[in-house]
Amino acid sequence: MTDIQLSKYKRKKGTQTSTFGTPGRINHDSSKFYSGKLYEGLNSDKKIVYSENQIQPENLNKIFCKTSEVMSEIPDNSVHLMVTSPPYNVGKEYDENLSLNEYREFLKRVFEETYRVLVPGGRACINIANLGRKPYIPLHSYIIEDMLNIGYLMRGEIIWDKGNSASPSTAWGTYLKANNPVLRDVHEYILVFCKDTFTRFNPQKRKSTISKEEFLEYTKSVWKFSAERASKVGHPAPFPIELPYRLIQLYTFEGDVVLDPFVGSGTACIAALKTKRNYVAYDVDKNYCDLAEQRIKQFLQEQIILFPK
Repeated sequence: MTDIQLSKYKRKKGTQTSTFGTPGRINHDSSKFYSGKLYEGLNSDKKIVYSENQIQPENLNKIFCKTSEVMSEIPDNSVHLMVTSPPYNVGKEYDENLSLNEYREFLKRVFEETYRVLVPGGRACINIANLGRKPYIPLHSYIIEDMLNIGYLMRGEIIWDKGNSASPSTAWGTYLKANNPVLRDVHEYILVFCKDTFTRFNPQKRKSTISKEEFLEYTKSVWKFSAERASKVGHPAPFPIELPYRLIQLYTFEGDVVLDPFVGSGTACIAALKTKRNYVAYDVDKNYCDLAEQRIKQFLQEQIILFPK
């Protein structure tokens, strides 16, 4: 276990928050803004002692075919990033028919357990799409509310623009008429949270693997890349490897641990291995656990062929 007292970093003199904003934010001092009444009562950065535990080797790089509501295989403060896309509860073959409140309570149990296993400063990234039209269900706003109630700090949200790869829809409502036109979603959300403190400490001095070009692109709040075809992967709602790859590169160091509590087809695990991270994953469906294991095995075999020792 490593204990490091978190401390504040001194900023070099730079720009400050003004009444009408500032055109450039170089070494920007925003203390005046964050000390205002707007931020009263909100979750804030905690002054804590950094603690990190190790996951037993036999539980690393493993998929557990069980619910992630109780992750007894993972000790407190041992995971550096959670990246997942939870089941949407819309009647797909892997969904249960839960009410909205039941669905939220289920996700809260999983994300409370995730909070326990994350290291201080560890991030939780949730890919989610909103649902329906009569009425529209803003799932992302409900998840934000529940995550804040658990105690997470919110870092932002990314709009994933799927462009032409989004599922085709002719649900226009009243076509070419103002009676009842319907919006057609071509985007999903990636919600970004962290535990206790905004800063991820790195006492082991692990290596950052993100390039300058990746950093400049991935820190934008809109990402544009194609969705993954379900028929190609064998799962009804897969996300493309680009999504977890970007999050892993941006929020973790080489050798860190990535958690996916809804592993599905195993894409997050493959992205972790691709970037020389470790993974731990869960799913209640044995068919998808088997599918994920098969895809991981295939990826590792391809790596041996491409990069023989």
